[in-house]
Amino acid sequence: MAREEGIVIEVGDDTVTVKTTRSASCEGCASQGSCMAQGDDMEVQVQNNAGARVGDRVVIEFETASLIKATFLLYIFPVICLLVGALIGNVAGERLGINPSGLSAALAFFLFFASFALVKFGSNRMAGKDAYRPKIVRVSKSAASVSSAPSSVPS
Repeated sequence: MAREEGIVIEVGDDTVTVKTTRSASCEGCASQGSCMAQGDDMEVQVQNNAGARVGDRVVIEFETASLIKATFLLYIFPVICLLVGALIGNVAGERLGINPSGLSAALAFFLFFASFALVKFGSNRMAGKDAYRPKIVRVSKSAASVSSAPSSVPS
């Protein structure tokens, strides 16, 4: 499981917006569409199943299986399409008497770029499913406990 820590900055109906720092696990995330990155800081829409409030420090989690599926879709699938296009173009070019190298390159790039449309479609579908969205696993510091704590500044 990929875990990150952040601070709740906004509360919605069943979600909260958590401000966190971008990490390496963000690259393959299917929920990139729900993130609003600004440099190293980013804001993530997270399911609020822990009753978090504004100012709470929370730990969010993303399932590793979902991360692997999203990474495959984002990185491996386009490369597979490129290779399949090259192989089909080469075989078809030889059988049809057309320049196999030219047809191979054209079909490889066509399938490579078409794969991006499929990735976009797939990622939109994945982002809508709860299994591919980060969840709050615990509230580590409540905003109420921080504000009610005695001040260490002398009066």
